Parts: sequence; structure tokens; C-alpha cells
Amino acid sequence: MNAHQVNRRKLLGAAAGLTALAATDLYAAPSSAADWERIAQSYDVASDFVNLENGYYGIMARPVAEEFKRNIDYLNRYSSFHLRRQFDQAGMEQIRAQLALHTGVAAEELAITRGATESLQNLISNYRLLKRGDTIMYCNLDYDAMQYAMNALAQRHGAKVALVQIPEPVSRQAAIDVYEKALRQHPRTRLLLLTHLNHRTGFVLPVADIVKLAKSRGVDVIVDVAQSWGQLDFKLPDLGADFIGANLHKWVGAPLGTGFLYIRKERLADIGVERGDEDFAVTDTRSRVHSGTVNAAALMTIPAALKLHEEIGLANRGRRLRELRDYWVHQVRDLPSIQVLTPDDAGTYGAVTSFRVRGHTTPEANVALVNRLVEQYGVFTVMRKGPVGGACIRVTPGLFTRTADLDKLVAAIRELAVA
Repeated sequence: MNAHQVNRRKLLGAAAGLTALAATDLYAAPSSAADWERIAQSYDVASDFVNLENGYYGIMARPVAEEFKRNIDYLNRYSSFHLRRQFDQAGMEQIRAQLALHTGVAAEELAITRGATESLQNLISNYRLLKRGDTIMYCNLDYDAMQYAMNALAQRHGAKVALVQIPEPVSRQAAIDVYEKALRQHPRTRLLLLTHLNHRTGFVLPVADIVKLAKSRGVDVIVDVAQSWGQLDFKLPDLGADFIGANLHKWVGAPLGTGFLYIRKERLADIGVERGDEDFAVTDTRSRVHSGTVNAAALMTIPAALKLHEEIGLANRGRRLRELRDYWVHQVRDLPSIQVLTPDDAGTYGAVTSFRVRGHTTPEANVALVNRLVEQYGVFTVMRKGPVGGACIRVTPGLFTRTADLDKLVAAIRELAVA
């Protein structure tokens, strides 16, 4: 092999996103405030406002962003030659293998997608066991697009829709009870959608308990882990569900437009092939996704994101995010005019938490407060609607968030509370 061939092989490996990040102590097992400050400094974030809206997507740390840029440049140079001869099969299979190690399932049970929305829409719309007169069930805190997909599925099959309302305040047991009651009231329920950590309030649903309850009644469950995957410490089998959709561009910090779906291999036949796909056999999980031409440079960067994610450690990452969340929540929870919608009990929350100013329950009122937070205080958040008590404001710190950033939020909430 000549020097040109050796160099070309190295370049192709790098462009496939398969090279490990340089060894460093920057990310390894952080524990002290100094460790987290060094990690925070590895994110290039805007300095003209405080970004506390990281539930939308998670920005890439500098090493991942640099890998992404290299992949863009390389792909732009080598184009379809690289994709057809190097990446389409070998590169994607290595990514599936790496994901399998992180998720705790077999690579053959995974398929790469453009995100949790595509994953879950495919799982829902291609579910094959629903019959006329059956019931499908979801809750008010589930993601909007997933509710739409469930409604469409029911309409196509002549099924009924049952809506579960998550109470306020909520607890782990209260959530289990409300699903148990709903399943009793709707004995013909065939399919249940569960969101592990919902995007509206951040409450962590006791999914494993509810899945067990549902399965005892012959109910299949599709689980949305878009927000929980990468910030909560779990493996997919821990949830007990046969069908799961996930993101990689939120808490894993891969480029936008990356995710995956999981189908337990014994249940593959119960999810139909996506739009008659024939690129893969019907016995191949990948036939349940057909995205067309995607952002290949983003996919090529997934290994770099997973590598950094592993270096920090999932338990460490989750602990840090909860510390940041607790820092601001514990300073405002007792304010008479403020309702914090997410409980403080262990296992019921992660980074995402929402609050409401009493009397401000409409989306319009909360949009106005969100605008005031960013324009007057320089703190960026987002309005969420859907909770039974009305609209609210969602706050989501990231690993680059400092306590000084959260001090600005606390000061702003205290002023809102007396306004």
C-alpha cells in the first residue's frame, strides 16, 4: 500500500466519524466545580443572552462541532464517492454497533433516523395490530406530533382515542394511578403512548411500572425518550417497552437531524415496513425507516458525540444537570405567586422544569412573560402549553450553564412574582 493509499484510508476513516477524540482529561469523570467549569468552557455559546432553552436541542461541544465541520468539508470534497463506497454500509453499521453498546440492545434492533419525531411517527403509523373498535391512549403531556400521529392511526382503523390527564401536582404514584384507572375504564385499549420525560413540564414518568401494568392487560406501548435519552441514566431494556424512539441531537449533543428507533426483534413483524421500502428485507429493522438523502455529515459525527458523552459519563452528566436545576428551583419554589410544576422527588425530574406565575394560564400571557424575560433580563426560555393547570414557562439549563446565569433567572422570577 503506497503513501497515497494510506493517507486516503485515514481520511476516509476520519470522514466516517470513526476516529476517537484526542485523549484528554477535560471530560473524564468530572466531579468538582472546576471540572464542570472546564467543560462549560468547551461550548461556544452566545454571550449576549442566557440560554435556558436547551430542551429544544443540545448544542455540540467544541470537539464535536470541529469534527462536524471536518466531515462537512470532506464530504463536500469526496461527495458520493465516499458515501457509496465507504459510508453507506460500513460507516452506518459501525454507528449502529456503537449505539448498541450505549443502549443495551442488539444493533439489529436499531435503525438510524433523523430524530425522535421521525422514529415515533414511523412506529405509530406502521403499527399493525390495531382493529376497528379498539382504543389508543396517550396523555396531555405527550409531544404534539405524536398525539397527531396517534389520532391519525385511530382514524384510519376506526379506533377510539382515550386521553389521560396528568394531575397537578403530580407524583410518581399519582401518575401510575391515573394510567391504571384509564386502562380499567378503557378495556379495549390496544396501544399506549408514553413519554419518559415530557417536554412540557419535565416530569419523569415511571415508564417501567406503567409498561408492566399495560402489558398485563395486553396493551402494547410505544415510548418517547426524546428528552430523557442522554440525560437520565438508563438503558433501553430498563423501560420494558418493545418500541422506542429517541434523539441524538438533544442530550447526546450530536448534530441536528440525528436519532434512532428501537424495535425488539421478536416484535418486528408488528411494525409494518415504511411506505413499502424494499431496500432492506422485511426482517431488517432498517426497513422501518426510509428517509431519503439525509445530512450525511451529521451522521458521520455521531461517533464523536457518543465518545464525548461516554467520557463525561451518563451518571455524571445527569447529576450535574439536576444540580443546576435544583439551584434555581429551590430558590423560587416557596414564592407564593410561583407554581413549580415539576416535583423534587428523586427520579421524577432531570434538567427540564417548568413554572407558572399564578393567574397567568393562557399561552398568550406566558409568551408575554417569556418575552419580558429575554428583553428585560436577558434570559431566554420558552412557553409550553398542555398541562391541566394551563400554560407555563419551561427552563432548561445545559452543561455550559453557570450558577451566575441561574442567578439572573432567579432575580427575574422574584420580580415577576411581585409584579
